[in-house]
Amino acid sequence: MALLNPDRLFPVDTTTRALARTLYDQVASLPIVSPHGHTDPRWFAENTAFPDPAQLFVVPDHYVFRMLASQGVDLTKLGVPRVDGGPTETDGRAIWKLFASHFHLFRATPSRMWLEHAFHDVFGITTRLSSETADETYDHIADCLQKPEFRPRALFERFNIEVIATTESPLDELKWHEMIRTSGWSGRVVTAYRPDPVVDPEFEGFAQNIEKFGALAGVNATTWEGYLDAHRNRRAFFKSYGATSSDHGHPTARTEDLPQDQAKALFEKALSGKITPEEADAFRGHMLTEMARMSIEDGLVLQIHPGSYRNHSAGIMAKHGRDKGFDIPTRTDYVRALKPLLDAVGMNPNLSIILFTLDETSYARELAPLAGAYPALKLGPAWWFFDSPEGMRRFRETTTETAGFYNTVGFNDDTRAFCSIPARHDVARRVDCAYLAHLVLTGRLDEDEAPEVAKELAYGLAKKAYKL
Repeated sequence: MALLNPDRLFPVDTTTRALARTLYDQVASLPIVSPHGHTDPRWFAENTAFPDPAQLFVVPDHYVFRMLASQGVDLTKLGVPRVDGGPTETDGRAIWKLFASHFHLFRATPSRMWLEHAFHDVFGITTRLSSETADETYDHIADCLQKPEFRPRALFERFNIEVIATTESPLDELKWHEMIRTSGWSGRVVTAYRPDPVVDPEFEGFAQNIEKFGALAGVNATTWEGYLDAHRNRRAFFKSYGATSSDHGHPTARTEDLPQDQAKALFEKALSGKITPEEADAFRGHMLTEMARMSIEDGLVLQIHPGSYRNHSAGIMAKHGRDKGFDIPTRTDYVRALKPLLDAVGMNPNLSIILFTLDETSYARELAPLAGAYPALKLGPAWWFFDSPEGMRRFRETTTETAGFYNTVGFNDDTRAFCSIPARHDVARRVDCAYLAHLVLTGRLDEDEAPEVAKELAYGLAKKAYKL
């Protein structure tokens, strides 16, 4: 049984499907530009074999284990680490069999499509995962993982990845990136600057983080002026390891452009631990504007990923920590929230801000009109919960008429699951080609223009937007 339908995600009517397939054939094999994600640079630095199928597909992937958790499966039984270092399942086969017995939960989800693409194209598996096939698939993947051609660097090259960006905190010393640099390997793995631990007063250990931040930057970061200099120094350090972007995962899209004395006072309150939630939000908002000004100076692209109520389950946060599948989308206001930043720097053509959303209702009403006017703004692709065929289609349908194609930035996979990268890019290319075919056949795009747009959406826009 073939796991993958060759015409998956293409339109049903034969004429549109034929054109979509023709467009897709011209972009399917383009190199992958992965400008934002969360793969572990250690994989590429050490280039050791992935431990087992469970560690590759289940344990690091919150898309997978959140679905099982929703049906009552304890995360410890899936090998998800505990904050206190307490016991969790370590038997890869046991984790895999539990996953396989619940594989039906993923029917019609993007995760199913990504997983089966990886099973089929990476590992040559042609049988559907289930309790009955769990041991067979586990043994097959485990055997593959022992071979040199399944090491991280070999897969990187096999996936035709031109460049991949990981995401690190300013408190990271980037030792894995240094190891990659000195290894002589030609694969291009760059970092991105994610300053949340040192710009969010509500981040655990904020004051201690600032102390370490200053030590790494070689300045006294406990003063307002020193704190800003520490950001400049660390941004320059990240740029030396290939960074072309910063990334900001704030609860809201709020920005502020406060007088420096007010910003300084908020910073001092944050260090003392006496800052209120409203003041913390104001400080985060002001720091987005400060980061935008620094981006004008040093050229880093500014990504804003707001609107996630992170770690919604207090129990899971306490037991397993951050990024364990309990981040939930919330409503987000962009028009008013971004105005202070846009008043300050929004018309600067040397600034590039990429906006993401988890609030789809804002696409046509707010985001597309904003990006269709301000030179500094571009729209990031359908993100996270909407990194899906229907989410991608809705994104194009609700933004193109106002923002066009060239105020968007192509696709990024934003993943921790390494083997899903080709699958995710393939989904985006198929959906975009289907959309373009529809535009051509309804008289809104000339047929000779569609291949050029398809290539830009698959490859060119991401390279340009992220300066890669």
